[in-house]
Formats: sequence, C-alpha cells, structure tokens
Amino acid sequence: MGDDDLLRKAGLRVTAARLAIMQTVRDGDHLDVDGVHRGVRRRVGQVSLQAVYDSLHALHRAGLVRKIEPMGSPARYESRVGDNHHHLVCRRCGTVTDVDCTVGVAPCLEPADDAGYVVDEADITFWGVCPSCQR
Repeated sequence: MGDDDLLRKAGLRVTAARLAIMQTVRDGDHLDVDGVHRGVRRRVGQVSLQAVYDSLHALHRAGLVRKIEPMGSPARYESRVGDNHHHLVCRRCGTVTDVDCTVGVAPCLEPADDAGYVVDEADITFWGVCPSCQR
C-alpha cells in the first residue's frame, strides 16, 4: 500500500508535504523535527517548520509514524510502527538504535502489578554508550 493510500485510509488529506514527511521519516534514522524539516525541504522545496510539526502530529495520532521522546533529547520520529520494538540510546552522542523484543510475545515485558490494566504494549528505552563513543 502506498503512502497516499495510507493517508487516505487514516482519514488524512494527501499533500506533497505529508508524502515527503513520510518518505523522509522512513529514510531517516530517528530524525528530530529539524531533520525531518530539512529532508522535506530537499524533496518539495519551501515548507514551514510549523507545517512539519502539524503534519508529524497528525501522522503520529493516525499511527503512521511513531514519536519517541528519550529523556533529555528532542522528540524523534520513525516509520516503524505497530511492532512493539524498543530503543537503545547513547548517553554521550544521543544516537538511537532499534532493538526488537528479546523474550516472548508482545508486550515483551509484563509489569509486576498491572493494576487492572490490559497491557498491550511496552515502551522500553535502554541507555548506555554506543560502540562509536566507546572508542
């Protein structure tokens, strides 16, 4: 299914900027808003930073992009959605790396006490030092 079909299915208007945002996020590596904005401008020309913010918000709300917010770092965006993967974040350089569930089926981890919730997802961030920063 193409991005235009995904937008329509989510009830969103298909625009050149939204298509460029989806492609930029897909091609990027956990980009922040500024990185997405630069990529969109390379693809379609002038687009305001506010339009990128607004579109990212709409795409996130529709489940077409995932927003991650590592502590002390700007929000990042990725196109890998719905698979319950987690992230490794470097304490030194801020690099974010995907890590799949390592045990069992989603949500990978279960809380000691679910307080009556029906848990369907775990959002885990592992912190450490990436190989580049270890050198």
